[in-house]
Amino acid sequence: DQKTHSLTYIYTGLSKPVGLPGIHEFTAMGLLDGRMIDYYDSENQTKVPKQEWMREHLPADYWEKGTQSRRIKQQWFKVNIGILMERMRQNDSASPHVLQWMVGCEGETQPNGALRFVHGMSKYNYDGNDFLSFDDKSRVWVAPVKEALPSKTKWDDNQVLKEYTKGYLENECIDWLSKSVTSEQKQLKKAPPPDVYVFAKKSRVETNLTLTCLATGFYSKNIIVRIRRNGRVLTEDDGLSSSGVLPNNDETFQRRDHVEILKSDLSKFSCEVVHEATRVDPKTHVCVSENGDHPEEPGSGARIGAEGVALAVIALVFGGGLGLICLHKKGCLSKYSELLCIIYITAAAPVFQSSNTSVIILLGLHEGVKGHMSVM
Repeated sequence: DQKTHSLTYIYTGLSKPVGLPGIHEFTAMGLLDGRMIDYYDSENQTKVPKQEWMREHLPADYWEKGTQSRRIKQQWFKVNIGILMERMRQNDSASPHVLQWMVGCEGETQPNGALRFVHGMSKYNYDGNDFLSFDDKSRVWVAPVKEALPSKTKWDDNQVLKEYTKGYLENECIDWLSKSVTSEQKQLKKAPPPDVYVFAKKSRVETNLTLTCLATGFYSKNIIVRIRRNGRVLTEDDGLSSSGVLPNNDETFQRRDHVEILKSDLSKFSCEVVHEATRVDPKTHVCVSENGDHPEEPGSGARIGAEGVALAVIALVFGGGLGLICLHKKGCLSKYSELLCIIYITAAAPVFQSSNTSVIILLGLHEGVKGHMSVM
């Protein structure tokens, strides 16, 4: 299980519109463990949920108050970008200027399941450079550039603002983080396991094949993918490479691992996927039945594995050469389901070719909390 969790809100304001699609004069979004949970922009001017559990667990008035709060923030950003531009003598600048505020907290899961505060963040960037940040331990604002010193002095003198900032980061933010994690975990229990594809393609080296294991369509980013050769886990020393966890365009994630293998290698290669959020784990015994299919790269329509606790065994040989077996457990019920794909190569294998070779501080983040604010 994931040990640390984070809740972050990012607000971005531009000094003027840039006329590019998808780039708005003001945007705001909430991120839970790096995944967007809500969104607002100056074009639509409505705060909307980006996760189903947000829609299910928060009432309509939360979104109405949130919309009003973010409209106010939008105006504050406009005012304070103007203040900064004047301070930096940029009023005649033809280029747009950018102010960004990032605020949030990180918590660590305790043995009893509660989240303990680890770190808080409230910092501002201007034109891509650090401008001002709050040190929650010493309760002072840190100004890395001289242009931020007037703001630091003003905000350090505001004791109410400093106490509120610290209290929000260490208490209210952690409380919302805990509630959000609980709600998301309930949704993840209903989520389908990852789709798993195993395929081999012609390598640039004539004597080799590129063996790929792809897990995609999963929600929790914590996933383990292993490629084994005769039971031994392959590493970078064996030429294994991984994309790491990457986002899909539907807010799910994917990971792709691949390795170069000799066409003449008679070893047994296996791909294992462990995704505890959806109870996919290979550490169970295997039940086997047989079926046939053609393993192709995703996009060709050949889906392998990943139907709850079901088992599919894919077994075939390509011209007496490359073979594939995929096991996905069914009937052998235990705590976890299993995904296990085995590639095997017979002697004199031919080349297998796939068919698809702020300057404001507003801490009432949870819309409806008035908070404290101060201009630069």
